[in-house]
Amino acid sequence: MRRLRAFLTPNYAQKLSLLAAIPLIIAATLIAVLVAYQSRVLANREIEALQEQLIEAKKAELRNYVTQARNGFYFIYGRAPHDDDIAKDQVAQILAAMIYGIDGSFFVYDYDGTNLVNPRHTDLIGGNWAGLTDTAGTPVVDELIRLAREGSGYHSFLWTKPSTGEEAQMIAYVLGLQDWRWAVGTGVFIDDILATVAAQRAEVEARVQTTFVSIGAITLVALLVVFASGMVLNIRERRLADAKLKELTQRVFDAQEEERGRVARELHDGISQILVGIRYALDNARRRFQRGDDRAEEALENGIETLGQAIQEVRRISRDLRPGVLDDLGLGPALKSLTDDFSTRTGIDVDFTTVVFRNRLDQDAKIALYRIAQEALTNIERHAGATQVSIDLRGHTSGATLRISDNGRGLPDHHHPRAGLGLRNMQERIEQLDGSLRILSTKPARGQRGGMVIEARVPLTHLLPPDEHAQSDWEAQA
Repeated sequence: MRRLRAFLTPNYAQKLSLLAAIPLIIAATLIAVLVAYQSRVLANREIEALQEQLIEAKKAELRNYVTQARNGFYFIYGRAPHDDDIAKDQVAQILAAMIYGIDGSFFVYDYDGTNLVNPRHTDLIGGNWAGLTDTAGTPVVDELIRLAREGSGYHSFLWTKPSTGEEAQMIAYVLGLQDWRWAVGTGVFIDDILATVAAQRAEVEARVQTTFVSIGAITLVALLVVFASGMVLNIRERRLADAKLKELTQRVFDAQEEERGRVARELHDGISQILVGIRYALDNARRRFQRGDDRAEEALENGIETLGQAIQEVRRISRDLRPGVLDDLGLGPALKSLTDDFSTRTGIDVDFTTVVFRNRLDQDAKIALYRIAQEALTNIERHAGATQVSIDLRGHTSGATLRISDNGRGLPDHHHPRAGLGLRNMQERIEQLDGSLRILSTKPARGQRGGMVIEARVPLTHLLPPDEHAQSDWEAQA
């Protein structure tokens, strides 16, 4: 049951294989049907032409037989009157003696339907067979007499074959002797022709079936190739995806550890030292109060001042982890606050500009652009050696663009691993938004320094329409 359920619910790779196999199966089926139809039509046309040629040859042979027989007794028929019974007996004897092959002979009927000559079927001689039909209901004697009255003609019907005693298809040619009111003719069986035609048709069907089998085999091989290729690609892509997933997981762990280490260092080097100073100031104030020293109040004031510094440091660390101004006021003020703190802490001059646009960025885009700016400033502080940074944020018809440039050393050929991780983090953040990230190193001009440019573009799909009834969530500040 589990295997059946797995078969009925294919995975993604199996769906792709089926998607590739179904058009191939449909195309192969249509090709097979078209080839079989065209082959059968062409073969039937050729078989019908062959059958017609063979039958025409038989008809010509029959006519030749009758013509030769007529020439054999014409010297009697041509001089005898219509009531010369002696001449009629002589002609009948001549025709009765004309036996050829194992089944060939001549027959004679008068126009009333009485059989006068039939050496292969002597039981018919003397009987009136007007109205005789074969087993298929085809008139025999009446039709032969009609053709004889008209002069001559061919007629096809079923007749008992003398050599086998079984019915077979016969073609007869009859000639009318109008003075004696006789229908003289002979016939030939065409079962050999029909057998040849049937064999040809069977061969055609066998060829059609062979064609079907061949196309089916080719399709099966193609399907196996498609499935094998799909499996190989699936295994390869899965391995690549697993490797990328492992690498991404490791990078996430590294980033988490790096962030934890940074927070731990800041807590130890900043908050911890400040709290130690506060404890020392409060302990000093307590001892002075116990001694009645007038400077106890001064020590208490120092502790309170240091406690305020601790509060500010906690707010700074909290803001670095997730700035509240980003949620409250928007991206513009958050970037302005980030650049002001960066400039105050590092002494690097930061020029932040933006253009107010009525559309608003969604939450994912604001967080991504803020983290990109934060990562870029961190890289500039640690690796660029820049003295000036420019940040520009603006909206346009295709989305929004954040551009960060500096006059530092640029991106070296073998840059720092941590900087490389930061750039990869930027790339992944912007790719999640279906945006684009450009990182360029600018060559220094004469008398000037070079630097690096980071340009992040967010598509229009991450811009919300303007709210006509409320103020915008954020306003950029020049």
